[in-house]
Amino acid sequence: MSSSFVELARQTITAYINDGKIIDPPSPLPDEMKEQSGVFVSLHKKGGLRGCIGTFLPTQDNIAEEIIANAISASTKDPRFPPVTKEEVPELEISVDVLSKPEPVLDIRQLDAKKYGIIVSSGGRRGLLLPDLEGVESPEQQIAICRQKGWIDDTDPITIERFQVRRFH
Repeated sequence: MSSSFVELARQTITAYINDGKIIDPPSPLPDEMKEQSGVFVSLHKKGGLRGCIGTFLPTQDNIAEEIIANAISASTKDPRFPPVTKEEVPELEISVDVLSKPEPVLDIRQLDAKKYGIIVSSGGRRGLLLPDLEGVESPEQQIAICRQKGWIDDTDPITIERFQVRRFH
């Protein structure tokens, strides 16, 4: 199962960057790709982040379409990086995270930085952080990073949701 998600992301990025084409989902659609779920596609090159875009709730009809849309965005629309070039495509390390449905957190003791990703919201602003990231050891660190990503001031009231991921490399 893991290789099918990552392979679909790689095929998508290769076709889009090299030929400007958006590929179709596999046909027939494998069972593990039929459900709807939020999906993040993360790109690394030589150990460093090169792009990461995703959806915490599904926006497409199935996981395959979610992977295709987010793989294109991670390689071309992450505002932190220039678009991936043809030369970089073979060097990319790709991971795909399939997210569970977010659930409300009422107490910080319900969080675990290795097990749960979090979404921190205040008004219309929102920051999200995937779980089990290098250098992020505590829920307090997760919350601080999410506040920064969402432009949420330290004094603004927040709501927190948590989710789990199935991570594929």
